[in-house]
Amino acid sequence: MKKTFLQKLALVFSVAIALVYTTIYACGGGDYDWSWEYETNFTPETFTDAKFTPFFLSQELFYDETGLSDVATLFDGDVQTDWATFLNNKLSLETISFFISNAGIESTSSLYEYYSKNKSSKIVSDWSKKIDLKDKKVKEFIEFLHFAKPIEAYSTSENSWNYENEPKRMDDAIWVKMIEKKYNQTSDKFLKNRYWFQVIKAYFYSNNPIDAEVFFNKTEQLQPKNVLYYRAVSYLAGINSRLGDTATANYLYSKVFDKLPKLQTIAMFCFAPKEEKDWIETLNMAKNDEEKIALWAIQGYYNDEEKAIENIYNLNPKSDYLEFLLTRLINNEEIRINKTFKNQSVVQNKLAIKDTISKTVVALIDKMAQSGKVNKPYLWNVAAGYLQTLDGNFAKADLYFAKAEKEMPKTELAISQVRLLKFVNNLSKIDALNAKNETTILQDLNWLYFELTQSNLDNFRFENAANWSRNYIAALYKTQNNPVLSEAFLRDRNFYSSNTNLLAMKNFILKTNKTKIEEIASKIYEVKLDDILDYQTVLALYQNKILEAIAFMEQTNEVKNEIFQGNPFNGNIKDCHDCDFVAFQKRKYTQLEFLKTMQVMKDKIAKNEDVHTNSLLLANAFYNVTHYGNARSFYEGTIIGYGSTQFDFEDYYQSLITNCSMSKKYYQMAFLAAKTNEQKAKCTYMMSKCERNDYYNGKYANVKNYWEVENNGVDFIAFNGFITLKKEYSNTNFYQEVIAECGYFNTFINQNK
Repeated sequence: MKKTFLQKLALVFSVAIALVYTTIYACGGGDYDWSWEYETNFTPETFTDAKFTPFFLSQELFYDETGLSDVATLFDGDVQTDWATFLNNKLSLETISFFISNAGIESTSSLYEYYSKNKSSKIVSDWSKKIDLKDKKVKEFIEFLHFAKPIEAYSTSENSWNYENEPKRMDDAIWVKMIEKKYNQTSDKFLKNRYWFQVIKAYFYSNNPIDAEVFFNKTEQLQPKNVLYYRAVSYLAGINSRLGDTATANYLYSKVFDKLPKLQTIAMFCFAPKEEKDWIETLNMAKNDEEKIALWAIQGYYNDEEKAIENIYNLNPKSDYLEFLLTRLINNEEIRINKTFKNQSVVQNKLAIKDTISKTVVALIDKMAQSGKVNKPYLWNVAAGYLQTLDGNFAKADLYFAKAEKEMPKTELAISQVRLLKFVNNLSKIDALNAKNETTILQDLNWLYFELTQSNLDNFRFENAANWSRNYIAALYKTQNNPVLSEAFLRDRNFYSSNTNLLAMKNFILKTNKTKIEEIASKIYEVKLDDILDYQTVLALYQNKILEAIAFMEQTNEVKNEIFQGNPFNGNIKDCHDCDFVAFQKRKYTQLEFLKTMQVMKDKIAKNEDVHTNSLLLANAFYNVTHYGNARSFYEGTIIGYGSTQFDFEDYYQSLITNCSMSKKYYQMAFLAAKTNEQKAKCTYMMSKCERNDYYNGKYANVKNYWEVENNGVDFIAFNGFITLKKEYSNTNFYQEVIAECGYFNTFINQNK
């Protein structure tokens, strides 16, 4: 990314950006994780000026990085417009852009020789037909580029912007002095300002960069406090940073931050006090309250928003820097609170939140909201109201929200923000749900769960409130011994391990006269009737109740017609799902057809018809619907879940899907009905696969993931089935097939010769 960035630095006047951009990496830091906006209800964009968007609380380098995606061209528009004004529009913006870019180097060189040596060329001839080469200002423009472009070669070299490394140096001290001489000789204010900036840059890349500061201190009073001035300040900040003078560098960065909006983000991340003494020293450099405020704004961003807000408020209660610091402060308070209700009742959770929220923060924002001195009082009232909610003062929160609604701009985002926080406050008032207080939240629940998901309201943070409210209501119903509605609002992965819960939820889903809150619960609950019927089918089959399984499956809408990827009646030496999926299949089975075919086989066994074949096929079928077989899709679903390893499932379901007892039963039945050694050899091996699975099920019992399995030093097990297969059936063709395909068995053979 760094090389790409440097290659894009084409304009002579955009290099200061490149110089400070490095400290995003060198001293800016940042965590790279998912965004905190999904853990907060307080949307910074609601009332805060868009210019502060990058500084909203985030785990990324910036909350909004759009300002960095075009760093190389940050000042292009300003530069072109400035030169167009100077040239009285005698050159088009397109022409100006061409000369400034790398593409214009050859033309600039030829035209300068024409002016300085009266040397003509084809390039000069071509340009004479397009622009007035005799115009004094055109000549001054070309002459300026002649002196500026060599510096560009250094300022765009690889890593030139990195303050942690020494940049490529200009050895030509004469050239630097020539540019300074041009500055001294030029009387035009516009050109003089431009040459002044080039002198600073030239010294920066010279062998004596400290001379840039000497020159700056000697001449700065003569310069307008414009964009070039603060870009020059950024160079001085870089020099001091590289020399280890952190305090001075930070002070200069704070000036850039305060005065040059386009460099504000970069200056913020270049500011890096390493120790408290650096910060105190920097703060003491401030010459007035305005500079102190800028310093506190940056310091608050990195360390302590509360302290920064208090200090800025005392200096200027209407400072707009207070806006982004306030949003960061509130968001930081939000992310610290517990939202899960794990092992907590609603009352216990609210007490925990009250203990977590900073009392000094609540008091500070309360004081500022009531002061009447702050800019955008509605922002402070909303923030104060929300903090009062978190602190358990619901009536006081109502007053703040009501006051904010009277004063705030009536944008959709503002209206939605206050409505959301009022909902959080209203729900927080409820310690036990009843028919009366349910009515106070029904409309907002519908809005939160259904309407907002369909809206296109940019930036609005409602996901956290939606998740929190489901946790909150589920906890209420749990306390009120209503497991069905508790489950409907918040899934418990072990809920269906109880048949009582299963039947209660099934009855609830089928209930026709639901209350309004039950209707909401039913809509948001991801488990549907088909899912429960599918789950009942799985449970019935695992218990060998095939007729019950068929009855449940027939009631489903879509599941019964789902087709297995592999043949669920095949039993192979190796468990290879993908192999089974691509193997030729004379017939494809739907799940319902699969169950009905199993029942036919079971009936034939009961009638003593071809017991070996039917038992073997049934055994394969029961094996394939376990975690080890090729028909995992049979048990996968909304209730049991999905996963590539058994550790992806809850303990209860893990024991269900890894149980091979039913397949082992039918393999044993097939073995007893076998008439040939080939048949017996296959049954013996298939039983050994079940034996192997049982061993590893025990080994991994109570393990949450594979990497937690402790090495017990056992790399190989001589399973009983292997011993029997070698001892009794080594003369069969199937035995040779096993040796060829099963490396594990082959190892056993080699170890037991």
